[in-house]
Amino acid sequence: MDLHAMDLYIKSLIKEAGHRIRNSFLTDITIESKSNANDLVTNIDKEIEQFFIARIRRDFPGHRIFGEEGFGDDIQSSEGVIWMLDPIDGTMNFVHQKRNFAISLGIFKDGVGQLGYIYDVVNDDLYHGVKGRGAYYNDEQMRPLMETVIAESIVAMNATWAVPNRYLDHEGTLQLIRDVRGMRSYGSAALELAYLASGRVDAYISMRLSPWDIAGGMVIAQEVGAVTTNFKGEPANLLKQDTFIAANPAIHQELLKKYIRLK
Repeated sequence: MDLHAMDLYIKSLIKEAGHRIRNSFLTDITIESKSNANDLVTNIDKEIEQFFIARIRRDFPGHRIFGEEGFGDDIQSSEGVIWMLDPIDGTMNFVHQKRNFAISLGIFKDGVGQLGYIYDVVNDDLYHGVKGRGAYYNDEQMRPLMETVIAESIVAMNATWAVPNRYLDHEGTLQLIRDVRGMRSYGSAALELAYLASGRVDAYISMRLSPWDIAGGMVIAQEVGAVTTNFKGEPANLLKQDTFIAANPAIHQELLKKYIRLK
């Protein structure tokens, strides 16, 4: 893989996709539900995924595609080169707010992240990472994460996990809310990982994420030193949905040991 050539190609592709999404603001959007009434998908999600897939199949015929909307390949193994794509991460925000959503894309080879991209479409902000070569915000290299402590940290987490639920002991997350400096929830895993990589938040915690939600952000966050695992401390799952935590290395283990308790 020529990472430099691919990087230039992907940036151009993402910017073109972003232009198409912004143009969609002037059209009627068709909204459907998937797994539940709040799990939304639009015709634009589908069209943008198909746009990416057509280009990838034309220009990289040996590569496979793992896309949220199901137009790619049936991925059962991490072998070879896989593009992990969420055409609009934060569809609810896209529908209701017309902001706070992103294109998320990660390129993995034999299970190892090579390139990662998060494009904040409305603000025209591009975060990207290249394995071993750093992470960038609008082509300006980001610095490694500075050490922090829980009491001075901002943690991104959906409020769902701070109330009684069947997955997580909410008493632990309530204690986390009391102990940290602040909590945030942006409604887009991709943007929350971008904010972690850029130091705007210090950790991101979620109960249920799919590979395309985290693939691009993982590459970016790891290039500035963030640790990305599931709640058991194992490597993040890139074949199926799983728990997920990405954090500043100074607080990652403390978050898992003290606050995150699966039922």
